[in-house]
Amino acid sequence: MNKKYIAEAIGTAVLVILGCGTAMLVGCDAANGGGYILTALAFGLTIVAMAYSIGNISGCHINPAVSLGVLLTGGMTMGEFIGYVISQCVGALCGSAVLAAIFGLGHVTDMTGGFGANGL
Repeated sequence: MNKKYIAEAIGTAVLVILGCGTAMLVGCDAANGGGYILTALAFGLTIVAMAYSIGNISGCHINPAVSLGVLLTGGMTMGEFIGYVISQCVGALCGSAVLAAIFGLGHVTDMTGGFGANGL
């Protein structure tokens, strides 16, 4: 397996664990106050950390939308794009599994807080 795809899977898993995990932990509603800013900081700082750690390997897309943009501008082939998207989906599923192990599956059925989802 190519190092780029492994790096993308790891980066996406870390983004899901830290970003969505923060949203699950602190909540994202206006009544509690700081949840929005803490979740935004978690996502932003995770992107920066991943850019420094895997950016030189894969470009640190860690999001299929970014990979699509790179594909449309001619920065990668269709085969690479498919590999990136599959790796990102695998990473996201692994990150979600880690969150399910930490927080329990009760968050899955909670419509306002399932894996970091909010009611915006």
